Amino acid sequence: MGERLTLPQGTLDLLILKALALEPQHGWAVSERLQQISRDALQLGQGSLYPSLHRLERAGWIKASWRTTASNRRAKYYALTRTGRKQLESATKSWRELVKVVGHVLDLA
Repeated sequence: MGERLTLPQGTLDLLILKALALEPQHGWAVSERLQQISRDALQLGQGSLYPSLHRLERAGWIKASWRTTASNRRAKYYALTRTGRKQLESATKSWRELVKVVGHVLDLA
């Protein structure tokens, strides 16, 4: 894909929740995972990633704990909460419906 994307408001939160759905990860790993899956279209800077992580934590959708990484460094790991899993399901459903409706309008307008 070569071109960086600008995410609509709230989309980054959804993507972070999805990245954390499989296992707890530290912030850098979340960023790397999203960059990898998006084929480098999403390159998250600390200025957007960490405020989103903190916002999700305040909302109760993720929880944080300090752990030691594979490279023997301490890092804050984030994991989905039960409420976060419900939010991920709801937001995914809403996002897919929005994409369907916008696609329909673009095809017919």
